[in-house]
Amino acid sequence: MLRARHKTGLVFFPAFDWAISPTHPEREERLLYTQDQVFEEGLLDIEGIIEYKPDLVTKKDVQRVHFCVPDLWAVMTESHFISAGGAKTIAMAVMDKQVERGFALVRPPGHHANRVVHGARGFCNVNIEAIMIEYIRKAYGVNRVAIVDTDCHHGDGTQDIYWHDPDTLFISIHQDGRTLYPGSGFLSELGGPNAVGKTINIPLPPNTSGEGILHAIREVVLPILKEFQPEIIVNSAGQDNHYSDPITNMNFSAQGYAELTTLLKPDIAVLEGGYAIEGALPYVNAGIILAMAGMDYSHLQEPDFDPVKIRQSPEVSRWVHKTCDKVLENWHQRRQLADVYRGDYQLMNRDRDIYYDTDNIHEHQQETIRVCDSCGGALKIDSAARGLKHVLAMHIPRNACERCREQGYQWYDSADTTHYDKVYLQDRHGDVITEKSQAT
Repeated sequence: MLRARHKTGLVFFPAFDWAISPTHPEREERLLYTQDQVFEEGLLDIEGIIEYKPDLVTKKDVQRVHFCVPDLWAVMTESHFISAGGAKTIAMAVMDKQVERGFALVRPPGHHANRVVHGARGFCNVNIEAIMIEYIRKAYGVNRVAIVDTDCHHGDGTQDIYWHDPDTLFISIHQDGRTLYPGSGFLSELGGPNAVGKTINIPLPPNTSGEGILHAIREVVLPILKEFQPEIIVNSAGQDNHYSDPITNMNFSAQGYAELTTLLKPDIAVLEGGYAIEGALPYVNAGIILAMAGMDYSHLQEPDFDPVKIRQSPEVSRWVHKTCDKVLENWHQRRQLADVYRGDYQLMNRDRDIYYDTDNIHEHQQETIRVCDSCGGALKIDSAARGLKHVLAMHIPRNACERCREQGYQWYDSADTTHYDKVYLQDRHGDVITEKSQAT
C-alpha cells in the first residue's frame, strides 16, 4: 500500500448552490473535475491522505477580520460560511496534529476581499484565509504567520487586511498589475508605517514560466521566510498561472506547481483562482496534494504539455531576475525605509478608491493609523460606498499596547452616529466586536 511521507488532510467543497452565473469561470466545475481526478488516481486510498468534511465558521470568526456593510448577512451566503469553514477545518486538523499538512479545496475564493466589505470584488466576498488565520491565532495562540500568495492575480484583499500587522508576512507572486486585474501589487507596496517590509510583492511579466516563478521562490521567498521564522506558513494556492488558463498570461505547469509546493513546504494551502477547468485544475491539484504528502509526482503531466512552447524568453528571464534583486534589496533595507516613511508622525493617513468589479460598487476610504513602536497601531477607516452606506470602523490589533487600545476606544466613543449609518469597533486585544448606529 502507498503511504504518504507527510500525513495530509483534504477538504472539498464545490459550492453547488453558489455561482456568479452559469457560465462564469468561477463555478462549481472548478472542483468537480479535481474531485474526479483525485478519485481516479486513488489519492484518497493512500495511507496518510485523509478527507475531512467542512464545518462552518461562526459570525464572530468573520467579524474578527471584516467590517461587513451593512451587515454580515448582506455579504455572505451559506456557501461562504462553508468555504471559510473548510479552511478552518483543515487549520484545526493541522494545529491539533491530526495531520502534518492540509489543503482546503474550496470555493468561493477570498483573497480579493478587503477588511471593509461592501460587496464582491474579484469573485470574492470574504477573505477565507484571513478568517482561518485569525481563528487559529485566537484558539491556538499562534503569533507569527507567513502567507505566500501564488495566485496569478495580486492578493490585494489579503494585503489590505495585513497592511499594518508586523507579525504577518504577506508575500504575493503574481502577474504584473499593469497587465492584469486588480492593477496593484507593485514593488513599492511595502506595508503600513508599523509594518514596513512585511508586505512583499513580486510582480512578474506575462509569459513567465516555471523557470521564473521557481527562481522567485528559491532566491527570494525561501530566504525571507528563513529570516522571518514564521510559526506557520499558509499558501494561497491560486492556479491561474497555468499556461492554459483563459484569463491570465503565464506559463506555469502542474509539475511546476508541485515543485513550488515541495520547496515552500506550506502547513496549510487554500485554493484560490484557477479557471482552466478540465486542462489544468485536476492535474495541478493532484500535483499539489502529492507534493504536500511528500510523494512522487514525476509521472504527473497535462495531456497537451509542451515544454518548448511555454519556455520563457531571455528578456522575461532578465526582467524576473531584476525584479527579484529589487525585492531582496527592499527587504534588507526595510528598517531604513521604515524610518524614512514614518518620519515624526504620530498619525498617518491614506486615501483609497476601491472598485468592486463583481458588484459594480465604488468605495472611497479615508484611513488613519496611529504610528506605534510597540504594536500594529490603532486603525480608523471612514468608508463610503457610492449610493450605499457610509460607515466608520475602528480596529485595535491583537497585541495592542495600552495607548493604541485607548486611542481605538476614544475614536469609537466619540464617533457621532448622526454622520454615519453605522460605527464599528473590532477590538482584537479583548476579542470584542461591537457596533452602534443612528437607531441606537
